This record gives sequence, structure tokens and C-alpha cells, in this order.
Amino acid sequence: MYAFDFERPSTLADAVKAMADEDALALSGGQTLIPSLKQRLAMPSKLVSLTGIDEIKGICVDDDGRVCIGAATIHADVAAQEHYPALAALASNVGDPAVRNRGTIGGSLANNDPSACYPAAALGSGAVIRTDKREIAADDYFTGMFETALEEGEIITEIKFPVPEKAAYMKFEQPASRFALVGVFVAKYADGVRVAVTGASNGGVFRWSEAEAALGSDFSAGAVEGLSLDGSDMIADVHGSGDYRAHIAAVMTKRAVQKAG
Repeated sequence: MYAFDFERPSTLADAVKAMADEDALALSGGQTLIPSLKQRLAMPSKLVSLTGIDEIKGICVDDDGRVCIGAATIHADVAAQEHYPALAALASNVGDPAVRNRGTIGGSLANNDPSACYPAAALGSGAVIRTDKREIAADDYFTGMFETALEEGEIITEIKFPVPEKAAYMKFEQPASRFALVGVFVAKYADGVRVAVTGASNGGVFRWSEAEAALGSDFSAGAVEGLSLDGSDMIADVHGSGDYRAHIAAVMTKRAVQKAG
């Protein structure tokens, strides 16, 4: 790596102030940023650690029944909560124990890796991403591969998840990294069904509207039988073609519906 300044503020206000410096980057769990620094894919003048800010940690349920998770909450704690079982199950299968006890939900959403699991949960749940400046609906937050609606220096502080009637996440893992080669989060609410697909598209996580419409009328695996995605829009690499990923997305959707019951 190379020389840079390092700050570990204890309050959100101090973190916001530190992030105002040019080329400053926020450091949460560091599961993506540290390897990027080692390879010099990122070269900030300052790292601002968010791990000492207690006000952006923890899990609670608000007056609207939403599960509110502080951005600096580690995956292991998300996996241990009982308010949103489908989200807990997703978190319990992120990486390995070392990753789950270091990585954070806010770091994952800020990075928006196209194969990460949490973006599918946030988009599939219709979550709200709260920052130090505003609240952003998940439908507006994810803007592309590794891209989000976050402005420079903006810090995620909390994610608010509406709890569905039924939900489940299924992923087809890349065995070495345990990232999702394809992952699908399905959530049934009183006003409709949301289906979010991660790991498959060149544009990052996305909602599968055709599957949502079918499941809104009949929440069963049979409802999505015969539906398909366009393989030309999917990632094609050494792990699989675009058509392969499109096929796996349909299979994972059916399995997620079956798991959700």
C-alpha cells in the first residue's frame, strides 16, 4: 500500500467533518476496500473509519414495524436478529465467519458489488437507505454496477426494511468467494410481490417485473414457470454465459418462492 492519513471518529458528526476532506474514503468492515488499497485500485489521501461510531450500530423495530439496522452493524448481528428471518438467513450465508464478524451491511450497500447479497435484500424488500443527509428509496438508490445514488462524502447511517408477509433468498454461489453467481430475493407484501436479482446483470441488481406480476396473482413456483430473462443483458465470464445466468435466475426465483412458502 502507500501512505495515507487515518481517522477513527466516535461520532457521526465528526465522521461527516472528516469526510469533507478531498479524496477521503469511508472505511467500514474493509472487506472490499482493503484489498483495493493493496492493489492500488483505490488511493485515498485519508481513510475515515466508521467502526467506532456506536450511533450507527444496532438493530431495532420502528413505529411502522420496519426493521432498522445501523449501517455499521456486522453481518453476524444481522444474522442473529429474529425480526426479519429471510434477511437473517441471507446474512448467515455471507462469506465465512471471519467476513461475517467484520463486514457491515452499510459497507456492502455503499460498495454495491454486482454479486453481493444485501443489494437484493434491500431492493427486494423496498428498503429505505438513510444517510447523514437524506433518505433514499432502494428503487432509486442502485444506479448501476458498483454505482449508487450516494453523493461524494455521503455516509449511510441506517437501512429500514419493511417486513413482508413471506420472503426468502436463494443464491447459486461462486464456490471460492461465496458471492452470488446469481441470487434472488423474493418478498410478498399485502400490496404486491417484489423480486430482486443480483449477480446476473451487467447493470447490477435489478427487479424482475414480469415475475413480480405473475407472483402477485399467484404466489407459487408454478406462476413463474415458462418465464425467462434476456441472456444478452447478463454477465458473461469464465463462470458462465449470459444465457446460463438468465436460466439460473429463473431457477433461483422458483426456489425462493418455494422456500418462502
